[in-house]
Amino acid sequence: MLKAVLFDMDGVIVDTEPLHYKAYHKMFKDVNINVDEDLYESFTGQSTINICRRLVDHFKLDFIPEYLVELKRQHFKYLFEHDKELKLIDGVLQLIQDYYNNNIKLVVASSASMPNINRVFERFNLNQYFNGKFSGADLKESKPHPGIFIKASEFTGFLKTECIVIEDSTNGIKAAKDADIYCVGFKSPHSSGQDYSNADLVISDFNDIRFHNLNAFLCS
Repeated sequence: MLKAVLFDMDGVIVDTEPLHYKAYHKMFKDVNINVDEDLYESFTGQSTINICRRLVDHFKLDFIPEYLVELKRQHFKYLFEHDKELKLIDGVLQLIQDYYNNNIKLVVASSASMPNINRVFERFNLNQYFNGKFSGADLKESKPHPGIFIKASEFTGFLKTECIVIEDSTNGIKAAKDADIYCVGFKSPHSSGQDYSNADLVISDFNDIRFHNLNAFLCS
């Protein structure tokens, strides 16, 4: 029986990808590198520090990864405070409220930094629904490493078989499956080029996984 849902954030709860895209590309310009779309898409689901480590290695940069992280976060903070187009993913608030009203424990497990998670949750008043928040930036290894979902599922106090993960990225889906947790792959219009083939269930509409629909499916 379903007792806990572990949500990714970017691309699942909120459409921050356009802001991340702008912030990363401003940072790329700052350090004078040309990142093509294939390389950029491979970053989806990874923490900023790990992305910046890859950039330093790939482009043989003289900067330390932490410097790139700080540049990117400064750009993102400015965009977050000034970009009026930032919004929740269609239908996700209703899904969150549906789970909450059915006594499902909700946890966010995101590769975003905790300051960014908190900014999103405060802006959209989501803290009232969630029991816990985990950031991959606080862990030694981020997605596709399964550690964040292992920690998040342990936090719920329930068995892994009583939890599900909702993810929109190749790296996130791999992390969930390597953690041995049922994974719903959300085909977000904001996360292109992702592989959903390893997800247990693939959806493009959150109505498909409302509590009674999903619980009946999991119990069948």
